[in-house]
Amino acid sequence: MSNDLSQSLDTMRTALRQLQEGEIGVAALCGAWRAQGAVLSALPPRYEQVAEDLLGRLEAGSLFTEESCSFSQHDLIDSLHTWLDKASEPVQRLGGS
Repeated sequence: MSNDLSQSLDTMRTALRQLQEGEIGVAALCGAWRAQGAVLSALPPRYEQVAEDLLGRLEAGSLFTEESCSFSQHDLIDSLHTWLDKASEPVQRLGGS
């Protein structure tokens, strides 16, 4: 199970990298993250709430130019990286039990 969860986090990391490199758009990133329901449901509920909040703001921000939006895409991407780092800790603990 933990291996599957680690693979889900890797998929999420890959999608985030692809967004940063311009290979995919915001909609594809959000779809890829939301498709990882197993990892989201295995983590404490707050993780899913935070991830959904960040994805929602990223989607909203993608509808506007950077100047006219109150959400900085760069800051949201940094927050998603932080989310992944924090989510890795309980996934590793699940693997150790």
